[in-house]
Amino acid sequence: MSYAVHVNGQPFDAEPRPGQCLRTYLRDRGWFGVKKGCDAGDCGACTVHVDGEPVHSCLYPAVRAAGRRVTTVEGLAEPDGELHPVQRRFLAAQGFQCGFCTAGFLMTTATLKGDQLADLPRALKGNLCRCTGYRAIEDAIRGVTHVEEPRPGESVGRNLGAPAGPQVVTGTARYTFDIEVEGLLHMKLLRSPHPHARIVSIDTGDALRVPGVRLVLTHHDAPERLFSSARHEHPTEDPDDTRVLDDTVRFVGQRVAAVVADTEGAAEEGCRRIAVEYEVLPHVLDPEEAMRPGAPVVHAKDAADCRISRPENNVVGEVHGEIGSVQQGFAEADLVYEETFRTQRVQHASLETHGALAYFEEKEDGTGERIVVRSSTQVPFLTRRALCALYDLPQDAVRVVAGRVGGGFGGKQEMLTEDIVVLAARRLHRPVKLEFTRAEQFFGATTRHPFTIGIKAGARQDGTLTALQLRVVSNTGAYGNHGPAVMFHSVGESMAVYRAPHKKVDAYSVYTHCVPAGAFRGYGLGQVTFAVESTMDELARRLGIDPLVFRERNIIGPGEHMISPGGEEEDLQIASYGLDQCLKVVRDAIAGDRSAADAPEGWLVGQGTAMSMIATGPPGGHYADATVTLLEDGTYDIAVGTAEFGNGTTTVHKQITAGALGTTVDRITIRQSDTDVVRHDTGAFGSAGTVVAGKAVMRAANGLAEKLLTFAAEYARTPRSQCQLLTDAVECAGRTVSLKELHQTARERDVALTAAGHWGGSPRSVAFNAQWFRVAVDPDTGEIKILRSVHAADAGKVMNPMQCRGQVEGGVAQALGATLFEQVLVDAAGKVLTPAFRRYRLPAYADVPRTEVHFMETSDAIGPLGAKSMSESPFNPVAPAFGNALRDATGVRFTEVPFLRDKVWLALAEHRTANEEEGWSARAHPGREGSV
Repeated sequence: MSYAVHVNGQPFDAEPRPGQCLRTYLRDRGWFGVKKGCDAGDCGACTVHVDGEPVHSCLYPAVRAAGRRVTTVEGLAEPDGELHPVQRRFLAAQGFQCGFCTAGFLMTTATLKGDQLADLPRALKGNLCRCTGYRAIEDAIRGVTHVEEPRPGESVGRNLGAPAGPQVVTGTARYTFDIEVEGLLHMKLLRSPHPHARIVSIDTGDALRVPGVRLVLTHHDAPERLFSSARHEHPTEDPDDTRVLDDTVRFVGQRVAAVVADTEGAAEEGCRRIAVEYEVLPHVLDPEEAMRPGAPVVHAKDAADCRISRPENNVVGEVHGEIGSVQQGFAEADLVYEETFRTQRVQHASLETHGALAYFEEKEDGTGERIVVRSSTQVPFLTRRALCALYDLPQDAVRVVAGRVGGGFGGKQEMLTEDIVVLAARRLHRPVKLEFTRAEQFFGATTRHPFTIGIKAGARQDGTLTALQLRVVSNTGAYGNHGPAVMFHSVGESMAVYRAPHKKVDAYSVYTHCVPAGAFRGYGLGQVTFAVESTMDELARRLGIDPLVFRERNIIGPGEHMISPGGEEEDLQIASYGLDQCLKVVRDAIAGDRSAADAPEGWLVGQGTAMSMIATGPPGGHYADATVTLLEDGTYDIAVGTAEFGNGTTTVHKQITAGALGTTVDRITIRQSDTDVVRHDTGAFGSAGTVVAGKAVMRAANGLAEKLLTFAAEYARTPRSQCQLLTDAVECAGRTVSLKELHQTARERDVALTAAGHWGGSPRSVAFNAQWFRVAVDPDTGEIKILRSVHAADAGKVMNPMQCRGQVEGGVAQALGATLFEQVLVDAAGKVLTPAFRRYRLPAYADVPRTEVHFMETSDAIGPLGAKSMSESPFNPVAPAFGNALRDATGVRFTEVPFLRDKVWLALAEHRTANEEEGWSARAHPGREGSV
């Protein structure tokens, strides 16, 4: 009996490969709406219907689909082409950001009935979203509408939908691997089983004899040149300590060899057949131990050549500075508080894993071929530059394209796959694909930097800070990508937001034989803010001062210089100030709060606040170039380099352009993230999509508006002052000239109706955020319930409230995961023990509260049209606000995240015992001092 399956009404009789899952069977036949997110049935991104029932197709054997009806998101629409009601609701509510998970949510939601709709935490337990914080998804399911209709010239400040929305909900948006490439070969990586070893020999003979294996690459085939996987506008910000393939491995999971074959199965078998002899070397996992004399050296390299601070002590970067004298400041204080805080490794957990595809195409000028790299990257231009440097290629020989990117959070500000696929493709002159598995994402990509923060702070009885001192040790892992920069940034705005006459910092970024850390949302600020804001709360409580009042007495004010012992950044200024408004939002929330009544009987209840400040862009220059052009049909085209991965910059750029040109966003197309069709852009990181690329777009749009009005005035022979841009025309003293007519006339006169804009990312402003929680804690089990969550955000002029709210909610949700349960665990040999979602635990729908988001009334003097950044900053105050609420509820100062339930229970039990021995109750004395 032959195999037959109907997919979206089309019959297929091709038999699946032995052991093939339904997901890959469907994707092999072009149904790219079915996504790969986890490989294990944990995330739901691959959900399809089999005979009307939702299944995770990565777990469903393709052979079982024989004789059945399979529906993917592409087939969800009505027979007449109308969108399914669920698709319409997700569009109306914009229930997505990057959209990689959306097809799975749509397919699950489309089958929900009454009882299931009444219990969404249970109904959605099989679907994960890393971007939205789930509120927008719930609104979509409930039929709430947020998207507004476009109006001419009234775009900025309105809830306009994402341009790719229709493609996202129909499964036609094209992510990195959602294309068909003829002759595609597959790469798999052999990875190190040791945290530190030298490769004595490597035998690839058996691997090359596996049928279908085309190539095996080892360190013998890799260029000797050292580079950094981190991508910055200025490459000297990161140490050059990495090779494409190295003869020394420095963490469990490092690349040892690459096998390229006709199929993934053959490539995997080839990896198993490679015989490697290692000389196992001593390793060190703890950064404090790594800095001690005699510790194993991770990188025995020349410090000057590689830009490593002290390789012999494993210190990749460090900063030391003092303002005033902290010794004097502590002597002047009535109270000195000293504590050590620790933060853990966190995975970015973007649902689209790292991956790249390299192939060849003819140059347009006919002068030969060039290599094209399609990659899930936040930095296509910087990746092209790195590839050209690594392989000595001219710039026109490499094209880098980012399709729609399925989440980033800083993790894709790296070059982790592109270098090796280019090496293989050039050797074979064939297309080569490398796509990380979910497990590889945990042990072969990067994490957030674990920090240890020693803090000492002094204050007078009236609540005035006298001194603030930090000793920060950051574990950058086996390679220094982003290590020095994260360390430097972590002690910047976290200290500068508070006035204190005496400040001191000593900070170290340290190599260990652990999985490398890298860029992560907040870029070090979240780790140090946890310590600083917990300390401010503790000082206030011990002095008997309201924590809000304490902050208001010590925070930096408008127009003041931001001073950090690590060095003042001259281009950083307070171009708008909303921190006072943020704290007022919190004060009002506390005053009107009634959520304590929702706490179960016998539970401990408390509330806590934290705040943060962040620069609206990275230091040292972050460049963006944009062009806006009038097209032949009277519509407009934007060309800008920044990548779209749910950050909403595409929408904002169209809104800015529509406002400048008096038109509607539906009359504007946008080209982006392709080094061949747009001008340079440093990349979508450092919260730069709106404030840097947006400003370049604004300048280009304003420039084109001026050109159009001037040309129209000349054409119509009317004064320039009597010309006005309309949706599809220019009105010149009562005469209406269509944009089509204007374009045709300009072409006849050889006039280019296009304009360019540039912004270099400097000067920079700052954004402010404040988070408040009311929580309840069960003293008998350690369980925590979030009774209320309020977030105040100073984003300047909010360009798209719906999108900006989603950024805040997503940041809070991601930070709650890191606060409560997310942690990448490693064993004594440095092996990652949590290489799957079910062992790592991402926040699901049931874990995330509905955060009340408030935007402040400010307008920034630097940002485009008064806007400031708001993609990273919501993350930073969440952990300390939660810790402060726990302190208020329990009397215990928790100094290490995550606040795991068992740790909370144990600390409460110990605290209760200590109090009982002293004859007083923790409940009667919530201010009882203690820490854990």
